[in-house]
Parts: sequence; C-alpha cells; structure tokens
Amino acid sequence: MSITITLTDQEKSTLRTAAYGAVSLMAASGAPHKGIAHGSIALTSATGLVGHVLAAKSKDIHLPGKSVAELADQVLPALTTAMSLLRDQHPAEADNFRDTVLIAIEAAVQARKGEPSPAVAAMARKITAALDAA
Repeated sequence: MSITITLTDQEKSTLRTAAYGAVSLMAASGAPHKGIAHGSIALTSATGLVGHVLAAKSKDIHLPGKSVAELADQVLPALTTAMSLLRDQHPAEADNFRDTVLIAIEAAVQARKGEPSPAVAAMARKITAALDAA
C-alpha cells in the first residue's frame, strides 16, 4: 500500500516541530541524555505518513527559546495543531502521531532507573494533554 502525502510544507513543518519539540521539552525538563536519544530514535522509527514526515531531512524545525516556558509556548500548541490537522485530513494518522510522540516521551522517561523526576513527569503530562486537546 502506498501512502500519498497530501500535507503542505507548513503542515509537515508543524508535525516535525511538534514531535521533535516534545523530545526537546523532555530534555529541557531534565530527562536523561540516553532517554532523549531513545526518544529521537522512536520518532525516526515511526511508520506511515507520520513516519515519512518525521524521517524527512529538513531544516524547518526551529525551536528558539531561552527557557522551558518559551519552548513550551511553541511546542505544546504545535502538538495540538498537529493532532487537529491530522484528525481532519488523515484520521488514522492522528492516532499514529499521538502514539509515536507518546512512545518517544516514554523512552525519554524510562531511560532512568526508578521514577522520573517530578519535572520530567509533569512535562510528560503536559505533552499528553496537548496531544489530547485537539
């Protein structure tokens, strides 16, 4: 089965910014480096339309910000926007995107032995809430 990609360049950029931004938020919240590497691998291991978009070599991911709050101001709305546009255009891919981001977040959290720090756990909840807000 072949997937026809019908997303605009801006929509693809939103998906990439949202997904890679979620991993960046986990890093900024104090998730271990090994976990962040596993989270990034999870994103590049995605399949379907989401996998094609996330695996594409692109320079359109811009995550400026000098604080976690500034990064969150960009990433959390991008996660909600990505879910909305996928639900409208490719409903099955919305679930794929959500699952992919959550697997990446889980990988970032699980790399540490024991419980995640409160800041990391709180950021994971915020990311999940942004995905579910669509």
